[in-house]
Amino acid sequence: MYYTIDSWYILLPAFILFLVTLFIGTRKKDYRAGQYFLLITLAIYLLAVIHLVFFPVEVYSGEYKSSQPLLQMIFQEFNFIPILTIDTPTFVLNIIMLIPFGVYLPLLNGKVDSAKKAAKYGFFLSLLIEVIQLTIEVTLGSGRIADIFDIIANTLGAAVGFLIIRKLVKIKIFNVLVSKLSLAKSE
Repeated sequence: MYYTIDSWYILLPAFILFLVTLFIGTRKKDYRAGQYFLLITLAIYLLAVIHLVFFPVEVYSGEYKSSQPLLQMIFQEFNFIPILTIDTPTFVLNIIMLIPFGVYLPLLNGKVDSAKKAAKYGFFLSLLIEVIQLTIEVTLGSGRIADIFDIIANTLGAAVGFLIIRKLVKIKIFNVLVSKLSLAKSE
């Protein structure tokens, strides 16, 4: 048996639930329109990332399901060896994918004040993505492969995004815009 789970069945209800939670949960907070805009665009961005990295989930069962031992599948489905097997276009796309995450970080959390801290958050997000991809592959046979290069590229992308926002806030018009959007407390 083989079937496909498309993203819209999960992501659209998740987005609606997010919007309801956002507006009900922030009634007592004094959020400006720009801050709501920031949170809604962040949610859309994260849903787009989830759509790209997990969906469609192709579920294999019965005669299509792999009969390999779990440990063998994990080592077969995860690329642990960097440099030897690099796919440059995919590496660049993974950097690009997490640049917006690096831009959002200092707007959401004032403690993210260096590229190193942004890279740390990017690393943990990427690691979470790769572990979930590996779990889905091992349990459902989705065809997604977890890769150490994705973690490296995503971490780099978050740091690059942070550096971009730091350069942009030095320009007066962007600094004004960022101050209207930011949830981070000014120091």
